[in-house]
Amino acid sequence: MNTLIVMMMIILVITVMLIRTTRKKTKNKPLAAGPRGVPLLGNLLQFDKSNTLSYLQNLSHNYGPVALLRHGSTPIRVVSSAALAKQILKTHDNKPSVLGQQKLSYGGADIAFSPHNPHWKEMRRLCALHLFSPAKLASFRPVREAQVARMMATLQARCSAANLSELAMSLASNIICGVAFGRTYDDDEYEKKKLDKLVLEAQALMVSFYFSDHLRVFSWVDKLSGLLGRLDTNFDELDAFYQQLIDEHIHPSSSQINSETKQDILHHMIQLKRQKPDSITWDHIKALLMNLFVAGTDTVAAAIVWTMTGLMLRPAIMKKTQEHIRQAIGCKKQGEMIEEDELEKLPYLKAVVMEALRLYPPAPLLYRIEQQSQSIDGYEIEEGTTFIINAWAIARDPENWEDPDEFMPERFIVGSDWELRMLPFGGGRRGCPGMGMGMIATHLALANLLYSFDWALPPSAPAIDTDALPGLTMHKKNPLILLPIVPSCFTSSPIN
Repeated sequence: MNTLIVMMMIILVITVMLIRTTRKKTKNKPLAAGPRGVPLLGNLLQFDKSNTLSYLQNLSHNYGPVALLRHGSTPIRVVSSAALAKQILKTHDNKPSVLGQQKLSYGGADIAFSPHNPHWKEMRRLCALHLFSPAKLASFRPVREAQVARMMATLQARCSAANLSELAMSLASNIICGVAFGRTYDDDEYEKKKLDKLVLEAQALMVSFYFSDHLRVFSWVDKLSGLLGRLDTNFDELDAFYQQLIDEHIHPSSSQINSETKQDILHHMIQLKRQKPDSITWDHIKALLMNLFVAGTDTVAAAIVWTMTGLMLRPAIMKKTQEHIRQAIGCKKQGEMIEEDELEKLPYLKAVVMEALRLYPPAPLLYRIEQQSQSIDGYEIEEGTTFIINAWAIARDPENWEDPDEFMPERFIVGSDWELRMLPFGGGRRGCPGMGMGMIATHLALANLLYSFDWALPPSAPAIDTDALPGLTMHKKNPLILLPIVPSCFTSSPIN
């Protein structure tokens, strides 16, 4: 690897010398301020991938709400203004093309990474009408409640601390699997572990740096480094998994025929393909399955873990939230869970979740691309510019939020205009279509976790931190490991 780096640096120096001796001077355009980069590479070497959010926030502190970066040949504008972000999201519907994302989405055949074109509009319409409508969301209630009950039973049976990060990911994964194709897995099941591994690899490949995207002259490095090989392998394995699911739905065995299978999303997508064979292909269906697995699992799990993290760091708010839930619901029998129709009694819990989404948004960075040179809010924007909208920094902007670093659920109780000041679900026409399903699952899981247990750090456990992993979805870097204790209204005995 060191040899590769040395070789790359030699090539870069030679290339820079050639460019500097042969290129013509071009007329400068008025641009936003930003840190000075180096020839050819731009700001790539300065970009702090280990602490991306704080790095980008510091850019806004130093250079204003629109900071200029350049990654190779790609101009980048880092936007940290809520008003400007809303304007860009309203008028810019296309995302930058990233090699890993395009490969795993079958060339943008999905919703998340598709260009804004008639195909995207039609797929969005079909999903809103047939897959994520209120009636369809209600039909998935048994799946959500069954998986939350399963998680609670696991916690009740434990005699030690629980890894909530793993439990939340398992819960979200099984809800998505049940909703998407009518099947769930035991945590120790081989197929479950294989699927989790494939999804984690896909998530890593989607945010990997590809020379092909920024420095095409060095695109060969993607192959030499093994990155393209990993991408091809992951695509092939996921494609085989999707194909197996499709085959099982088209030609089910007697043991696979059940009422849930006839209600799952894959069943409905196959029915839509039969109705519209010319406009919906198998690649479209596989790409939508990818969206469900990668985005659906990630965001629900992250929202649960970050909310519990926020509450553990603030015992007074944790106590207030639990009292709110227990007073609103009343004393149930041990093992009896809160059901979805009881969630309407819990406005404070919903405010707690919104505050967690503000401070720890599952998708902290939003990406758009400029397709023609123009002026936006006085800034000259080049064609091909990538916008990085720092939703994490916008939600912590002291100009829009009182005490922005404080965890204050009360700000969401009455008359909050949060839609103008934070972007937890994206924005514009490309906002998250599965937001409703994700919020129901998050509220249901947290209501039961906070109602049925008190929570404490295990003995000798390190202090809880808020370090995050880089990626499309912001996950907690260190797992959240807590000790569940049955409250006195059930029994006086702790689970320890």
